Amino acid sequence: MKILFLGDVMGRAGRRAITDNLARLRRDWKLDFIVVNGENATGGMGLSGAHAKTLLDAGADCLTLGDHAFDQKDMLSFIEQEPRVIRPLNFSKSAPGKGAKLFTAQNGKKVLVTQALGQVFMKRPFDDPFSALEPVLKTHPLGGMAQAIIVDIHCEATSEKMAMGHWCDGRASLVVGTHTHVPTADAMILPGGTAYLSDAGMCGDYHSVIGMDKAEPLRRFITGMPRERFTPANGEATLSGVYIETDDRTGRATRIVPVREGGALQTSTP
Repeated sequence: MKILFLGDVMGRAGRRAITDNLARLRRDWKLDFIVVNGENATGGMGLSGAHAKTLLDAGADCLTLGDHAFDQKDMLSFIEQEPRVIRPLNFSKSAPGKGAKLFTAQNGKKVLVTQALGQVFMKRPFDDPFSALEPVLKTHPLGGMAQAIIVDIHCEATSEKMAMGHWCDGRASLVVGTHTHVPTADAMILPGGTAYLSDAGMCGDYHSVIGMDKAEPLRRFITGMPRERFTPANGEATLSGVYIETDDRTGRATRIVPVREGGALQTSTP
């Protein structure tokens, strides 16, 4: 299978990059399945139902969220009606929606998508992501019911993301980090056949401070005093993420390539 995972969509610039390019990428790269993290697509804080529909209509097969999953209150009801939106497994026991789902790709093969929140340096205390993922991976052995398994680990610490990658090695096709909005240079295939990347980066304007217009973050860093709310930068976005190819029989990754297209970052494509 040929799978594309795109990192946190940041504001209007990120949404525009998705709507303008996703259909072309599916066609040109012959993609079987596309996952988009929509965590910051609505004003940089969460995802609204309307913007989720925009990303799905643009060609995403599945959307993942993160620690801002329900910042937009209508997501509380929208996620119950739209099974293609996945919230973190360990967000809250009372949270609506699901943290894992088995999808049917366009080629008829089965893809499991799941997400967990990390614990290190996060503002809220979340349940252990390893314990949350264990029953999901145990009941969906790689190469069995699922021809491919994608794990989105949404957290701050690269050490925690790396630990998750090694823990999932041989049990998932891809473990990819989200949340920090900065793409990392450690794309690799682990010994057990799991493709790994510490952070996919963001789909947003990189002439910014992690996607926000530079002026207010700079003011706060320099003076320690807030004046205005953060607002997403709205220049040309870079699509950032990762492309993998998998063996349909085993579910293991055979190829991984970081994806960066458009905007300010150096291009990297399959």
